[in-house]
Order: sequence, then structure tokens, then C-alpha cells
Amino acid sequence: MEDLIISGNTLKELRLSPSELMIELAVYLYDKEQLSMGQAKKLAGLTQLDFQQELSKRDVLIKYDQADFETDLKNIQLLDEESDYQ
Repeated sequence: MEDLIISGNTLKELRLSPSELMIELAVYLYDKEQLSMGQAKKLAGLTQLDFQQELSKRDVLIKYDQADFETDLKNIQLLDEESDYQ
């Protein structure tokens, strides 16, 4: 895979720092469902909470569907069962 190089002049014209551009790219790709939340926050170089705040600033909704809910519920039940054994 090739590295992407964006000139300083281009960033200057966009009025963005390199980190701001990465956040914009990560938010865009997350919104278009090209990246998961984990992949996007990593690309942006942010924590989960910070990335969610960036999404909120841009009125981008967190992608969370029925399957996500069921997975979370199953994981909670497994954790609950594990705590019963301890």
C-alpha cells in the first residue's frame, strides 16, 4: 500500500492542520460506513469519547443497530455470568 502525501500548501489552502484533516477524513469515512467506530477513532488519533464528540460537532449519528444491541446484550450477560462464578 502506498502512503498518501498531502502538501503543506494544500493544507494551508484548506486551513486545516494534519490532525484536523485526519479527523475530517475519519468522520467522513465513518459516516459513509467505510470504517467502524474503532477504525475511525484510530485513524483520527482520538479516544472513543473524543471521537464521539467530533461526530456530535458534525451532527453525525453513531451507527448502532439491532445487531449491535444484541451483541452488547449478550456480552453483558456473559460478564454477569462470570461475576456469579467469582
